[in-house]
Formats: sequence, C-alpha cells, structure tokens
Amino acid sequence: MASSKIIWTKIDEAPALATRTLLPIVQAFSKGFGIEVETRDISLAGRIIANFPEGLDAKQRISDDLAWLGDLAKTPEANILKLPNISASIPQLQAAIKELQGKGYKIPDYPEEPKDDAEKALQARFAKVLGSAVNPVLREGNADRRAAVSVKKFAQKNPHRMMKDWPTEGSKARVAHMKAGDFYGSEKSVTLEAATTARIEFVEGDGKTIILKEKLPLLAGEVIDTSVMKVRALRDFYAETIAAAKKDGVLLSLHLKATMMKISDPIMFGHCVAVYYAAALDKHAGVLKEIGANVNNGLAGVLEKLDKLPADKKAEIEADIAAVYENRPALAMVDSRKGITNLHVPNNIIIDASMPNVVRDGGRMWNKDNELQDTVAMIPDRCYATIYQATIEDCQRLGQFDPATMGNVANVGLMAQKAEEYGSHDKTFTAPAEGIIRVVDADGGTLLEKTVETDDIFRMCQTKDEPIRDWVKLGVNRARATGSPAIFWLDEKRGHDAEIIKKVNAYLPEHDTTGLDVRIMTPTDAIHFTLERTRRGKDTISVTGNILRDYLTDLFPILELGTSARMLSIVPLLNGGGLFETGAGGSAPKHVQQFLEEGHLRWDSLGEYCALVPSFEMIAAKTGSAKAALLAETLDQAVGTYLENMRSPSRKVNEIDNRGSTFYLALYWAQALATQDKDPEAKARFTQIAKDLSESEETIVAELLAAQGAPVDLGGYYLADETLAEKAMRPSAKFNAIIDAM
Repeated sequence: MASSKIIWTKIDEAPALATRTLLPIVQAFSKGFGIEVETRDISLAGRIIANFPEGLDAKQRISDDLAWLGDLAKTPEANILKLPNISASIPQLQAAIKELQGKGYKIPDYPEEPKDDAEKALQARFAKVLGSAVNPVLREGNADRRAAVSVKKFAQKNPHRMMKDWPTEGSKARVAHMKAGDFYGSEKSVTLEAATTARIEFVEGDGKTIILKEKLPLLAGEVIDTSVMKVRALRDFYAETIAAAKKDGVLLSLHLKATMMKISDPIMFGHCVAVYYAAALDKHAGVLKEIGANVNNGLAGVLEKLDKLPADKKAEIEADIAAVYENRPALAMVDSRKGITNLHVPNNIIIDASMPNVVRDGGRMWNKDNELQDTVAMIPDRCYATIYQATIEDCQRLGQFDPATMGNVANVGLMAQKAEEYGSHDKTFTAPAEGIIRVVDADGGTLLEKTVETDDIFRMCQTKDEPIRDWVKLGVNRARATGSPAIFWLDEKRGHDAEIIKKVNAYLPEHDTTGLDVRIMTPTDAIHFTLERTRRGKDTISVTGNILRDYLTDLFPILELGTSARMLSIVPLLNGGGLFETGAGGSAPKHVQQFLEEGHLRWDSLGEYCALVPSFEMIAAKTGSAKAALLAETLDQAVGTYLENMRSPSRKVNEIDNRGSTFYLALYWAQALATQDKDPEAKARFTQIAKDLSESEETIVAELLAAQGAPVDLGGYYLADETLAEKAMRPSAKFNAIIDAM
C-alpha cells in the first residue's frame, strides 16, 4: 500500500508539550492505514539553529525545515498540520538565544542597535526568525476558520463559565484611538497595471536619496499600499489618553501586536512607555542611553539594564520610576502578584487575545490588587479599533453575551502568498529625518509617496491578485455551503480597502450567488450586523483581510467557546494541498508556567484533534482510501464522545489535564474503530486495543494524576531536554505500553 504523509509541525511551549503525548497516539493509530505522520521543526529555537549553523558542530546542526515546508506548501501533496508557534518579539528572541548559548550552541547575540555593516547584516539574518516568520511562508492559501459543528453544539449545551456580567450602569470602559495622524488616515493604495521591479527610497529635503529597499518584485494586478504613523500625533494621543484615564479613575491599557507587526508595534509600544514614564525616563535619559535601555522592549527593557549601574544610581532610578505611578492612572496588570504591568513587555498583551478578555470580563482588566476594574483600552490606529469600541457599546447597552445561545461567527481570511495588510517587516521603516519616502517603479516613476518627519513609521504592504480571486471564491463557497450571510468587511474610505472593493465587485459576478446573502460593509457596520445576529443565535461568515482574520477568530471564539484554541482552521492551498491549523497559542506561556510550577498542563488539544479530521479526509478524497476516511470518521466520533463526557483539561492541579484528556481521546477513538463494521481488519485490531485501554482506565488515570502537584524540570524553555519532556508528558507506564505495542 502506498503511504500518504502528514507533516506535523514541531513548535513551542504548551502545544509542543501536548504533542509529546498526542503524536505517539496518532502515529500508532495511523499505522496500518497507509498514513505516515512525521515532524518538521519550526520552533523558535529550531529556526534560530537552522539559520545560524556556522558556529555549530555536526550534531547541533539541523535542516531549515521552515524553508522545506514552504516549498511543500506550494505542491498538491502538501498535508501539513500546523500547531501554534512563537511569533517572537525581540525579548523572546534574546531569551531563546541566551538559553541556546547556555546549552553550548554558538549563536551570536542579537544586535539591537547595529554599530557597523556586519552587525546590520546579522540583524537582517535574525529578522528571518522574528515575528511572523512562519505564517507567511506556510500560508499559500486563504483561511477557512470556524468552530467544528460538534464543538459549537457542545459549547451551547455546556456553556463556559468565564463570562462576567457588564455593569448595569456606569461602565467607564472604552476604546481610545487616534483621530488623525495614524495609518488609517494616511493610507494610499494603487493597483498595478503591469509587473515591475520597484524600490523604496527616502529623499531628504536637500534632495539626497537613500535606498531603503531594492529589487521589490511586483505583479500585474497587485495591490500596494503605503501609510505613515505620525509619531508626534501618536505621542500626543498617548498623553491625552493618559490624562483622561487619570481623571476618570480607570485603568489604562495598551493593545498592540508587537509579535506580528515586529517593526511598527514595538516602536509604538516604546513611545507609550516613554510618555507614561516620562518624568523618570527623561530625568535619566543620558544614563539610560549609555547602558542601552530600550523602551521598545517595554519597562522591562529599562529595568533589566539598571544592573549595569552602581547600586545607588540603580536605586535612584527605580525610586523615580516607582514615583511615576503617583501621578499617572493605574495600569492594567498582566500578573498582579509579580507587579508585571501592561507596559512591562510588549509581547505580554497581544490585541487579538487581550481585547476579547476585556469584553468577556465586563469591560474590565485586573488591577494591582488583583481585582477587576474598568479600563480604557488604547488601540492607536483606527483601522480596526472601532470594532472593539462598537462591541463594548453593544455590551454596555444590552449586557453580556450568552454562550448558550450565541450564534457562530466563522471567518474567511485573505492571507495567501503573504497578503500583507500588516506584517510588512521588510518594507517598514522609521524616517531618519524630514523628507519623503516613496515607492519607485523600474522606469523611475513614483507609484506612491509619503511626507515624513523624523522617526515617523512608514510601511508598505502588498496583496497579490490571485489570492484575492481565491478569497472571493472561498467566501461564496462558504456562504453556499452554510446558508449564512457572507459579509466582506471593507471600508471604502480606507485606501487599501477601496482597491480591494473594486476587485471584489469585479470577481463576485464570476460565481453563482443566486439565493445567497453576500454583502460589503464597513467594519463598524459589519460588527453591528454580526453582533445583532449573534445575539439572536444566528450564524454569520466574516470575510476579511489578514488583520481581522486574527482579531475576529479570537474575539468570537473566546466569547462563544471560552477559547480560540478550539477553532478549526482549514487552509485550502492554492496549488491543491492543505494546511490545517490547530488554534491560537496566545495563552500557551501561562500554561507552561503552571506546568513548571505544579505539573499540570491545562492546554486543550481539541484544536489538534479536530484538525486531524479534515487532514485524514483530504487523503481520502485524493487517494480514494477507505481507510483514511475511516480514520476521519471514527476520530470525529471520538471527539464528539470526548466532548459529551466532558474530558477537557481542568484549570486546577490534581484534576484531569492535557495528558488525561488525550488518554480519553485515544480510548474513545479505539472504541469507535472497534465498533465499526466497514473494515473488519481494523475492527479486529482495535477491539483488543479498546479492551486494554478500557480495562486499564483506572490505573492509567491514577498514574497520570500522580504525576501532578510538584514542579517539573524540562531542562529548558525554548529547547527542552527531550528525555525530560517525554518523561513529563508520558508518565503512565501502562498507557505507554499499550500505545507503544501498537
């Protein structure tokens, strides 16, 4: 029998730990079904090691699996199960490098402020590892993201209990955004009539030209955008909002995505830190510059550098920073016990994961006393800040959502071939002086240009025509398959969206939309329309660009299901393969922290369970394999049984965790295979396996629970010791014996 292959990505943090429990089961069950499951390493540590082989010995070197997977994603054979990986901020990158160096890997330090061409080249090499290094490479298709039917039904029947009531009156929660000078207000866009090779250049007032980027290939029909965040306006916005929050007696919070928009958002984060702590930071500016303190890395980027100073000077600066809080609004807390605020580290608060929690918690965040308090959520750019404000206003008027009756909001997201509505890292620059930054075509003609002042943030984005065509088709297909309205969230007043609207209107007539409800609405109108339907229990399909794909597939799942990790994300690749994403990893660091402290992993692998079903189904559809179809069918049944029996991980130590949940998934999957009559050989094989698992249930559960309650040593955070990690995640000798014998 010719075997089909599923590539399971090796990643980071909680999903990586969970893989050590689940993957051996998947490989054992697939054995004999003509399916092989192998791993490829796209973890942060793996990406660093692969990109810096020159200082490593032969045993330390690994292949560049991300590049290999990028090539595979462009083929019809691609069947990739992609788990959440770290989109590294600079502090995360530095922590990973330090850990690897401690393990004997000769990886160079990351040069935050390059002093020469060699350090600039080194920084450029590290750029391939930072931020959203993985997703643009693998996402050679657009996203179809939704809750599996069984998951949604279970959530309505057994609603999660994390929702907190909104105050019946007096809620001061709101979203604060800029009114001018932001990316939204400055964005200009154009669709190219012909292919060209462009460059981005900065022209000073005296006419001197500096090339910022060369040899930028652009295709006919491609949409390109340029926009500028005016830093002076940004800092004024921060100052005004800080003063207003102090006056209103509410918490202050900042919501950006420094991990994904790795150039623009850390800088915007840094300006907020600089404005909030201005009294202390300005007073000691000279000293802080000398020791390399970097506000773009958050307050922690300042505090950690103080160790370079004499004890008395360090204490003086720390006292001045502490004194700032007396005259500033209280900050939302990431960890009240440890005093970690919203401005501590840029990757601690990520907008797509943090803003849904504000809604879930009744417009509030945690204060320093570990109590919920109304917050002013700062989202500087207007492109999508308005959808969160509209959601808050909806809740202030109508109260909290009810997970038991909420409708589902699926998403069709435009992301194929690096569709860059954001994340244009190699085309984002800070202006070195006053002047013009422009995009120039091969003939020297200016395609787009922006006037800039010193330190303004310029960015250019690209979206190719083929992904847009495919996105429109996918939106129509989902509307046809579900009968739900498909809403294109596009704002004609925004440069990028205006060009996309032209293409949507051109490509929709290519499809049969008879009887379908397909509309184009501004994001604000679309969120109102969607929220109204959601409250009535009606389903809606959001058809959006890349940013809203991220935002909405956290917002609604967190409200509907309690977590976005339970979402099913299918990416039909443009060349015929499939990428199956398994949920969001925003909470993964907290899960690891609890595991290290208590030996309890609350990561829910339901996303992985669900993603495997369409992965098997694609094999069946392409090869005609009845065995692959049987694996998909029985796994789907097992997921249903798993949900009905409430085998999800508990949040509390000494109760069922990820390892116990995955045991029950294996038990129910084996039982489904043992009771089916389509494949006698599989029936005979799994009858004994199901019997063994069932009869050993009490022993296995006891062994799994016995592994909890004490700290765990994994031998590393970014690069765990494989022996220690496997021992921690496979602690049941009885369970291991049954699986390994398969």
